[in-house]
Amino acid sequence: MRLPLLPILAVLALGVAVDIYIYRRLRCRHAARGWCVAYTIVSLLASVALIAVICLPKRAGDDTALHAIMWTLFAYFSVYIPKYIFALFSMAGRLLGRIARRAPLWAGAAGAVIGLAVSGAMWWGALHVRFDTEVRRVDVVIDRLPQAFDGYRIVQLSDIHTGTYLTDTTYLSELVGEVNALHPDLIVFTGDIVNRRSRELRPFASTLSRLSAPGGVWSITGNHDYGDYYTWPSEAEHRADVDSLRAIQRAMGWHMLDNAHTWLRAGADSIALVGVENIGDAPFPVYGSLTRAYPTPTDSVVKILLSHNPQHWVDSVSGRSDARFDLTLSGHTHAMQMQIGGLSPAAWRYPTWGGMYTDSLGRRLYVNIGIGEVAIPARIGSARPEVTLITLRKSPTP
Repeated sequence: MRLPLLPILAVLALGVAVDIYIYRRLRCRHAARGWCVAYTIVSLLASVALIAVICLPKRAGDDTALHAIMWTLFAYFSVYIPKYIFALFSMAGRLLGRIARRAPLWAGAAGAVIGLAVSGAMWWGALHVRFDTEVRRVDVVIDRLPQAFDGYRIVQLSDIHTGTYLTDTTYLSELVGEVNALHPDLIVFTGDIVNRRSRELRPFASTLSRLSAPGGVWSITGNHDYGDYYTWPSEAEHRADVDSLRAIQRAMGWHMLDNAHTWLRAGADSIALVGVENIGDAPFPVYGSLTRAYPTPTDSVVKILLSHNPQHWVDSVSGRSDARFDLTLSGHTHAMQMQIGGLSPAAWRYPTWGGMYTDSLGRRLYVNIGIGEVAIPARIGSARPEVTLITLRKSPTP
């Protein structure tokens, strides 16, 4: 969890400016002194809370402290985003008033109503949407698919971020039941099972070990799985924690694909399942190697690639004749935990942020928007926790 200092200070300064503006509007409307005092006290407390978040260590301390930081940030923005909206509408109304010599009475009221609606949507996302799992069913047609794999069902999970739930297994237990009820042939997990440390996974190991499919559960690592968001006493402890994370997953009965591949079999046919460690764009470190994972990527074998960051597909697979992967499964983006009407701010950062993408050669990428959360404990709009059920289909013979 990264909190850049300058942007947070800018947010604090903007909040103070908005508070001063709203306070002056209250005074101009001759609000009761008690309301003005109460507003000032609440605003000061909010600013103090944000300053505390700035000062608290994010790369040290226990998971409870990180959890408190996430909720404090969320509560702050659930109050101040509506204030920003109100202030914009109010200032627009005053500007129109100067032009038309009469300020529209509806401007401030509209800003207040819209602001309250936004705050309500944020809290609905925190208290309900982030536990409202969506199963997305996707058919993937592969021309070269062996006949025995026609109808093969793969469940993709991604970005659980177990530290977000501390030790409460309720939701993930329900999730496991939903996944097993789909009766998949294979389950894959495309990275970020923790936020910072392997210890976050321990309370959930027994629960997640209940995931079951005839082809097994296969896992890769994401950028959060390397302990890079925690300050370690020594590099040896850092490496030991990454090893521990892998060991816990293996003890859960999961199979790790660390720059490696395996063969999926159906009848007498087989296809390759390839997994790379995290490969992404800056500032995320590169740990993966596609050539180590599958040394002959141009061969005729049908291949499914697991790669946490979808930018890897954009940079190294899409449109390339030397990387013949029929389907790539990724996560990482979370749709920035906000999606309204099919639109997400993640599109500003990632050209491939959620759903299915196809390149000029007919290769496909599917980006799962994940289960858990980082930064804020909410999923807003239609950015619900996602379980993807992918059914492989062979093109019908003409």
